[in-house]
Parts: sequence; structure tokens; C-alpha cells
Amino acid sequence: MRTALLQSSGRPGSVVENLKVLDEAAGRAAAAGAGLLAAPEMFLTGYAIGADAHRLAEPADGDSADEIAEIASRHGVAIVYGYPERAAELVFNSAQLISADGTRLANYRKTHLFGCFEQEWFTPGDEPVVQAELDGLRVGLMICYDVEFPENVRAHALAGTDFLVVPTAQMHPFQFVAESVVPVRAFENQMYVAYVNRVGTEGEFEFVGLSTLAGPDGGARARAGRGEELVLGDVDPALLAASREANPYLKDRRPGLYGSLV
Repeated sequence: MRTALLQSSGRPGSVVENLKVLDEAAGRAAAAGAGLLAAPEMFLTGYAIGADAHRLAEPADGDSADEIAEIASRHGVAIVYGYPERAAELVFNSAQLISADGTRLANYRKTHLFGCFEQEWFTPGDEPVVQAELDGLRVGLMICYDVEFPENVRAHALAGTDFLVVPTAQMHPFQFVAESVVPVRAFENQMYVAYVNRVGTEGEFEFVGLSTLAGPDGGARARAGRGEELVLGDVDPALLAASREANPYLKDRRPGLYGSLV
């Protein structure tokens, strides 16, 4: 499955403009043969929304979700995007997967909130593994800081995730996560990982770009630079199967030795 990574911060503060950016990117992705377009963490509103989080947040089935479903079905491409989700009085940092026919397939709430900013304005989710079937692949969702916890990604591997999509808002000076940690996560768990970042400066945050599609061999199938960019890479089920056969980490585990981890 060809995958398009939308490395962009959109237009922070403007849902209307960000939907336009997503629409244009979906057209470009579809024209390039992509079956999935992935956008960064909090793409719908901007990341540094702080006190506006509750005002800008929407339900998972809200108006913007309906508009993105229309974009997906019009272009024939599935979409993963980050957004602030409102559920009663709570606000979550969430990511949603919508299929190419506009069906809402999966919604994930970030389980590991990064720093005082996120911990002040968002509630952590409590469901670590969220998956959906897409074009013969089991696709999992995670957000930014979550992927830095090896237990999180291993839980996806044990649940059969083939392709982990990670909208992110990775900041300076942590670019080593995109450069090194993400390919290692893909290799040690024998899966594809798409890590899709924001760019530029927003409030106190400087985003580093470097969006990456890493394969189960630990190599980068696609890697962006530091600016706005749409990069394409392929998720190959045949390569995934061969790599899993050659690297049997999951088969060779000895869970009885790992009790101290919990």
C-alpha cells in the first residue's frame, strides 16, 4: 500500500484552512497512487492551542470528521489525522482513521502525554492498542510520545499490527527519535511505522520535520527534510512476511522472564 506522509503544520488555529490543506494533499496523494494519507498530531487545529483546547475540540463523529470523510471518499484515499477530541467535559489528544469510502474505522486517544503543556490541557487515553483492517493490513494508531515507550509498540506487535501510523509533533532537540528510535521500533517489532511530523515554529515549540516511513528491516522507505513536504513510500506485505520469517523476535520471546517489567 502506497502511503503519503503530509509533513505540515497547516494553518494553526484555523480548522477551515487545515481542511483545505488536507483536501489538496489528498488529491496529490491519490494522483500518486497512495491508498493512505497520514497527517501530523493535532493537524486539524494546530498543536499549541492551550486554553482554546476545549473550544476547538470536536467529537470523534463531529462536523470535521464528516468533512474529512467526504474528502477521503471524493479522492478515494484513506486518511489518518490528529485532532483534539471532546467527550463530555474531557479533551483528548486523538487520531482518527477514515477509510477511502468515508467510513470511520478507528479512533485513538494518546495514552502518554508529553510535558506540562499536554498534561495541563488533555486527558490521557487508556486504550493502548487501537487497530483497523485496511487493504489487507492490520493498521494501528499511536501518537508521538507513545512510540518512545517500547512496551507500547510491543503490545501492538503482539496484537498483530502490520503497520503502525504515528501522527507526531516532534520538537527540537529530539530529532533522534525520527532518525533512530522509529526505525529501531519498526525492526524490533517487525512492522512498518509511519511517523508524521509537524514543521516550523508554533508558540514555544520548534518542530523538526524528518517524517519517516520505516520498514521491518529498520530501513527508511521514505524520509522528509525539515520543510513542508508530501513524501511517499510503500508498505509491502511480502517484504513484511519475509522479514518476520528471518527475524523471529516475537517467536523467540520468553515472557516468563519479563515479570519485573510490570
